[in-house]
Amino acid sequence: MKRTEMLQEIRKMRFKEAYDGWQEGRLSQGKAARILGICDRSFRRYIDRYEEQGMDGLLDKRLNQVSHRRAAVDEVMALTEKYRGGYEGWNAQHFHTWYRREGGTRSYTWVKSRLQEAQLIARAKRKGAHRKRRERSAMPGMMLHQDGSRHEWVGGQQWDLIVTMDDATSEHYSMFFVEEESSASSFAGVEETIVTRGVFCSLYTDRGSHYWHTPEAGGRVDKVNLTQFGRAMKQLGVSMIPAYSPEARGRSERMFRTHQDRLVKELAREGITTMESANQYLRKSYLSGFNAEFSCEPREPGTAFVPYIGTELKEILCEQYERTVGNDNCVRFDNHILQIPADRYRFNYVKTTVRVHRYRDGTLGVFHGPRKLSTYDQQGTVLAESKKKATV
Repeated sequence: MKRTEMLQEIRKMRFKEAYDGWQEGRLSQGKAARILGICDRSFRRYIDRYEEQGMDGLLDKRLNQVSHRRAAVDEVMALTEKYRGGYEGWNAQHFHTWYRREGGTRSYTWVKSRLQEAQLIARAKRKGAHRKRRERSAMPGMMLHQDGSRHEWVGGQQWDLIVTMDDATSEHYSMFFVEEESSASSFAGVEETIVTRGVFCSLYTDRGSHYWHTPEAGGRVDKVNLTQFGRAMKQLGVSMIPAYSPEARGRSERMFRTHQDRLVKELAREGITTMESANQYLRKSYLSGFNAEFSCEPREPGTAFVPYIGTELKEILCEQYERTVGNDNCVRFDNHILQIPADRYRFNYVKTTVRVHRYRDGTLGVFHGPRKLSTYDQQGTVLAESKKKATV
């Protein structure tokens, strides 16, 4: 029984008791009216209607009238057919976003209710126990999250989605697919953010091996013995914060659940099957639409981002290793023999400590202090530009 119908029945029973009391002389009309919570005049109108029509005279006739705001049957049928025609499996909010993009005017609640009535989407289960939510950062750039999610984003293919987002606004600054999460993918996300926004204050991550060294499984991270990524963040002045449970990364975890639901359906709808096409779709369409719908205003005006000024970013956001130059002016690195070209600044570099940079594309660079001596391809061959520079 609906709530309105139940209230009608209660009102009829209470009126019958008050009416009988008045008929038997136990109650005056004033006292009977007060029991019902109405005035004397309304009680007399109720008596007239009851004596003329019986209990049916007490019913609120507005309940049997069709609301002038009720949608036409054709509109409801068109909505459900639209959902069946290419959106099956989409949740109500995701479908409503596309419904409004295509000219729909109804509210989210109306759309959700019609789909639930048609049993096209299930009613959500009751939420669990109350938990206190961690306050967002006050301004953009104070703390960013970076994480990866491995999932079957297109049929039969497992990729990692790498996302770098702001804690203050949930805005995504970088988002792309890779075959497997690594230091290179994390460097790429940070570089995209710094180029477009600037250097941020801190980065919140899980305890993945490319972010942190963890001496004991499940234990505390080692904040002294840094990974290549940790060294780069320290060089940029960015503080790293480790998360010790999935609940601690609640915002990024919830965000990935949304992507796993929405992005899979949108890629399928667009007929995308390759990583290159998927990344193009992220850049050209999905990322801006997602930010417009899900990002929020920060608690305080302003920004904590600062412009980056200094060494070329790719020389920081890369892997760096120290090596000692051999008697033949060669550096042994990762099964490669890197020959240092002769230059006009020094006769040789024998026994000198140099630094090898491995970039994200697999090319290599050898540095003596701040000066780059040479650049090499993925096979360890000196690139032509390095040879030309050495002879100038």
